[in-house]
Amino acid sequence: MTTTPLSEEELIRLKSRKTLLWFGIISIIMLFAGLTSAYIVRQSEGKWAQFDLPNAFIISTLIIAFSSIPMQWAVNSIKHGNAENLTKGLIITLLLGAGFVISQYVAWSELFRDGIAFSSRLSDIRTDYTYISSGTETAEQAGEVGNVSASFLYAITALHILHLAAGILALFVVLSRSIRKKYTPEEYSGVSMCATYWHFLGGLWVYLFFFLFFVR
Repeated sequence: MTTTPLSEEELIRLKSRKTLLWFGIISIIMLFAGLTSAYIVRQSEGKWAQFDLPNAFIISTLIIAFSSIPMQWAVNSIKHGNAENLTKGLIITLLLGAGFVISQYVAWSELFRDGIAFSSRLSDIRTDYTYISSGTETAEQAGEVGNVSASFLYAITALHILHLAAGILALFVVLSRSIRKKYTPEEYSGVSMCATYWHFLGGLWVYLFFFLFFVR
């Protein structure tokens, strides 16, 4: 198969898109590094509730981790000119992405049922938890204090979902172009960049899950 080289203008556009992608990824890394650092600092100040994470978050982690497999299969397929498997891989990835969002909603619902909401108080918690005091006060004495750990949890997970929504939107665009046979073994940069972002989101969530699991 003869490879058609990209024009200079196309190469410039491709380089610009890749630069924007990596700039976005670095910005997201800095955002979550700041959030998790603030989490640790605030926890050390006390008046903090440690509670178990819903099992749905474990399911979320498995789903997002496994979703990288069909995404990479899609990339490898178009590299070898298999447009049909490209489309199949993208569809499976989309379905797993939807499953991740649903499992996150289930986790939030479980938290809310246990009285753990974004702006809740310690006295609202209706499940077992460990209280980290800022002095000698007990959990009962600090009952009207806001549940800051819950606020951080919701903020971190919701921000990840927002960035995942951008990934799902990108997947829809790439899938649409795949169905219209717009990608070839010579030009599949859109698929490759979408895969890079998707793998990053998966890795980011795995990091966030273990952070929240161990630094509670």
